[in-house]
Amino acid sequence: MRDTFVGTSTALLAEDPRTALVLADISAADFAPAARRHPDRVLNVGIREQLMIGVAGGLALTGLRPIVHSYATFLVDRAYEQIKLDLDHQGVGAVLVSVGASYDAARSGRTHQSPGDVALFDTLGRWTVRVPGHPSEVAPLLRSAVAQDGSVYLRLSSQSNTAGHPGADRLRVLRRGTPGAPLVVAVGPVLDATLTAVAALDVTVAYTHTPRPFDTAGLRELAGREVVLVEPYLAGTSARVVADALADRPHRLLGLGVTEVDLHRYGDPADHARWHGLDAAGLCRSITAFLVPGAG
Repeated sequence: MRDTFVGTSTALLAEDPRTALVLADISAADFAPAARRHPDRVLNVGIREQLMIGVAGGLALTGLRPIVHSYATFLVDRAYEQIKLDLDHQGVGAVLVSVGASYDAARSGRTHQSPGDVALFDTLGRWTVRVPGHPSEVAPLLRSAVAQDGSVYLRLSSQSNTAGHPGADRLRVLRRGTPGAPLVVAVGPVLDATLTAVAALDVTVAYTHTPRPFDTAGLRELAGREVVLVEPYLAGTSARVVADALADRPHRLLGLGVTEVDLHRYGDPADHARWHGLDAAGLCRSITAFLVPGAG
């Protein structure tokens, strides 16, 4: 996904003089050729992530369309106040593109992990959030984001599904259960594990790479009495959206994702998926326990 992002951004800088790129050292070497070709529109502010957002806000005020890039925890968690003030309060948009996701850089420790980034954007309100699950989804999402003026967060990950679904900005049914079967919604790179986890269950599985705005119309069309959300960031991040959309009908909701527990452990992404119950075996246990009480 990161390579696709670098290639697509480099192409956009050449194609559209309105495009700008702001970095804080992360991926600067990958963009060195683009920086030499467009020194006035590729800016590396050094390890100053808050300044990176402030510069992006200034560029947007001049009419440019800034892409801003770093690890999720530096881009969102660390610079949250500048996103709130230097972008939102100024009434300008930008395209924020992160790498690292929740625990891609597990070996670098907690400083490089950001399971709460999407929840932070929910406190701001007007952001479109894209969470691609395959490299083939990245380029069209980035191009669409740069072509508009709104505020877009593109969350890239080193974790990927085996196949892409570039047009899945709304809920796309990938497996249909019997009428009235529980609905399982998978967001981004947790799709493959989710499909494996529910292989023996009578459920409908829908996928999206766009949790904000959430496809509430599609949700109401597909949902029965039970809904399971599987998200690659903080568990339950979209629970309020789903509960609001289904407030007029009885339903049960299970939100799965990264737990709130600070593990104080390194390991690799597969270890963290297992520790948070987001591998196929863990998802199977949680979803089965929710849908078939007493089955365990």
